[in-house]
Amino acid sequence: MPLPEIKTILYTTSLGKHTRPVFRQAVNLAQTMKAHIIMLHVIEPIGELGHALIQNYLPEDIVKKMHDEGIDQVMQQMKTRVEKFCEEELGSLDKIVDLDIEHMIVEGNYTDSILKVAAKRNVDMIVMGSENTFGHHSQTTRQVIKGATVPVVAVPTGKKYV
Repeated sequence: MPLPEIKTILYTTSLGKHTRPVFRQAVNLAQTMKAHIIMLHVIEPIGELGHALIQNYLPEDIVKKMHDEGIDQVMQQMKTRVEKFCEEELGSLDKIVDLDIEHMIVEGNYTDSILKVAAKRNVDMIVMGSENTFGHHSQTTRQVIKGATVPVVAVPTGKKYV
């Protein structure tokens, strides 16, 4: 029985400083399988209390403008990280590497958002970081592995808690 074809990889990122090994793994898999990468960053909502506090001090149009500018800055940060990775890690290769990467930002609970995007976009694999907490995956990684209907590659980030 042949292995299932991997056409789309969902790479989730916190944009933290320990995430490069995870992206490197996603790129390696995508290159090997000639797959498309969806680079996903999830932003958790500020919650009712935070929203109420902000509304008391700022007009709604200013809040919306700040929100939209924040999303734009995160999107630019994602693109800059990919460019820097390509320059630093792929620039010296003899062959040209053509990465097929789509950037996506969603707002919501981390686990739910990752699983919803995976289902909605019909991805074939999820690649995400796994902070090593006393030898265990992070809570989000565990929950995604438990709820996913596709393979999940959990890559150690090198960030250790002892």
